[in-house]
Parts: sequence; structure tokens; C-alpha cells
Amino acid sequence: MEHPRLRDSKHLVTKELYPLNVFPKDLITKIGGYFVYLLYVGRTDLTGSDWGDAFAEAINATHLDSPIGIADVVLDKNCWSMKTVKNTNPFECKNVRLISGRCSPDYSYGITDPHKDVQRTGEAVLGIWNERVNIANDHYSQTRTSILVRSNNLLSYCLFEEETQRYRTTDYHWEVNKNGNLVGMDSNGKIHFTWQPHGSQFTIHTEVPIHAVKFRIRMPPKLEKQAILENLHFDSSWVEIL
Repeated sequence: MEHPRLRDSKHLVTKELYPLNVFPKDLITKIGGYFVYLLYVGRTDLTGSDWGDAFAEAINATHLDSPIGIADVVLDKNCWSMKTVKNTNPFECKNVRLISGRCSPDYSYGITDPHKDVQRTGEAVLGIWNERVNIANDHYSQTRTSILVRSNNLLSYCLFEEETQRYRTTDYHWEVNKNGNLVGMDSNGKIHFTWQPHGSQFTIHTEVPIHAVKFRIRMPPKLEKQAILENLHFDSSWVEIL
């Protein structure tokens, strides 16, 4: 359903760049070109910061590149939380785990012993996450999470996005797994979250949708040393002997 026309709506809502998960072909081409460039200059892996740079450049947005908050890339009243994970076969990947910041029940709620009441701790973790989403929603009319699954050789990719959502804390049951971490499960026993007491790292388990975009890039030719020096117009004046 389209947004209703209101006299003051132009001050509150920005038109979406593209529908959720319907990536324009030229956007994928620009992103792929950025990855080819990274390979050409000798990069052997792709970081979350690289992913934010690639996406921001492709849509002419701003990459905040800040460890605080959910909004990584912003364009007017739209924002994206950028996530990338590695998988041996991105085209067959069914689910991913998204590291989603540090949630400290001790700092936020005064819970000093997270194992004393596991359910309370788990609900506190989700409460912290929900508040971060609230802050993002206060500043942006559309908040999405953009997930890029990359192969080990950085030639194959799977891309999808989802609305960044809050979670009803009472919908999940929390237990401690064999590693001493807390896991949040739904009524069917499916794990949706993992929280590590050591470091307070919060991870969201996400399914890869069947309509995710899959694409490959070509390995660029090796950058030869002599060609680099010639392109830089290198000569003996670049070396000062003291």
C-alpha cells in the first residue's frame, strides 16, 4: 500500500531508493566493480568497512563507518546496517549469523551475573538491541540491514536485505549452550540469537531468502610492479639518498 498523501509528510518521509530486496542491475554492477578494484590492488579479504564503502559509493550515500549505533550508510532519511559474512558457497548458503554489536546487561541493567537468571539476561540483551533500533527509527524513516555473503576467493556473492526489526522479548526462551553462551530460541526450539557473556557480543541468526541476488565477478589481471611504476611516472627523484 502506498503512503497516504499528507501536507506535512515531506518533512517526515523520504521516498525509498528501491523496494526492499529489489536491487537495480546497475547497483549490482557498481558494487561488483568496487570488489574487482579491491582485488586488483591486492586485497585478499573484504571487511565490513569495505562493504559499507562499496554500497555507499554505488548509491551516492554517506558511509558513517562508526562502531556506535545501527546506521552505517545513510541517504536522506534512509539508513542501512551493513553486514558481511564469509561462506564457502554463498549460492547454497541457507542461513547466516550476523554479529550485531555488543550488548552489556551489566552496563545497561546492572546484571552482574548473567547466568543467575538466564531468561532475564536474554530479555535484557534484546531490550538493548530494541533500544538501538528505536534510536535509528527516530532519525530515519526506513531502516534496513544489508547482508553480503562472500566466498573465500571473493569471486562469488549473495546479497539480500531485510527490515531492521525490534523483537518481542517474551517470545524467546533462553538457555546456556555447551560453550557457556546464551542462546535465544522460539517456541519451536529454533535458535534466533546468541549472546556471549565474555565480550557481550550479540549475534542474530538469519535465513537467506530464496530471492537473494547471486552474482560473480571476474578476477582482474595481476598488477605488475613495472606497470605500477610507469603509471606513477616513477623516476630516480622519488628516492632520496641521505
